[in-house]
Amino acid sequence: MKSIILYNPKANNGKGKETAEKLREFFKDEIVMTDITAVKDYAPILAELSGGDNLVICGGDGTLNRFINDTEGLVLPDNLLFYSAGTGNDFLHDLGKEAGEPPINVRKYVDHLPTVTINGKTRKFINGIGYGIDGYCCEVGDKLREASDKPINYTSIAIKGLLFHYKPTNAVVTVDGVKKEYKKVWLAPTMNGRFYGGGMIPTPKQDRLNNETVSTLVMYGSGKLKTLMVFPSIFKGEHVSHTEMTEVLTGKEVTVEFDRPTALQIDGETVLGVTKYTVKAYSPDAK
Repeated sequence: MKSIILYNPKANNGKGKETAEKLREFFKDEIVMTDITAVKDYAPILAELSGGDNLVICGGDGTLNRFINDTEGLVLPDNLLFYSAGTGNDFLHDLGKEAGEPPINVRKYVDHLPTVTINGKTRKFINGIGYGIDGYCCEVGDKLREASDKPINYTSIAIKGLLFHYKPTNAVVTVDGVKKEYKKVWLAPTMNGRFYGGGMIPTPKQDRLNNETVSTLVMYGSGKLKTLMVFPSIFKGEHVSHTEMTEVLTGKEVTVEFDRPTALQIDGETVLGVTKYTVKAYSPDAK
């Protein structure tokens, strides 16, 4: 029996390999360490696995996202494990877990994922699609990361964005064919789980094992100061009590259209200049 560890050296602020070494505490048999960023083809790696062997993804939520999309069409092992080496750990928190705990089997969580389509390109996602000031935060965070090795404080970016830099958009949100229009939209994420953005809970009732539907939060209509006052409550999921400025929509297919290009994030990976995205919940009949 062996365990193949696919680790992202860039995870955990560049400490991904160091974090992966901690896995030796959990696996006593043969261990094969592989830099996941150097993998071009997963088929040979999957072919090495025998019954009972483990394949461990060690990185952040974005690493797991990339692995799932890059192995599309391949048969994944029953023992597909995840060991978090990220900084946000939203996937773990959604499962009631914390970083540093033993690797968990994630096979049941990745088999029936929703998809997002942007500019004609479709991919699966683990946690959620951030659109609005959350996408803006990732855009700013990426620029700061390029300029410095210091940890990124996304909460600080969000507050400064709310006060000074980010301008809300108008949006059209279509859920299962029903169209709604919103003015001054600050957030319009669509979620597979409950957590994203390093601890925010935009859709408190979303269940990632309910493969039939996804949930979209729309935070809209309020001014800067009111939004800034309510925004921190999203870290406890209490923002939804402000029904005058939030609405959660649930369905099988969601399309969000903004009236100007805005940055979007998919499990923490930034896509710039997006005016529209479409999310579809998993369907066994989809081709």
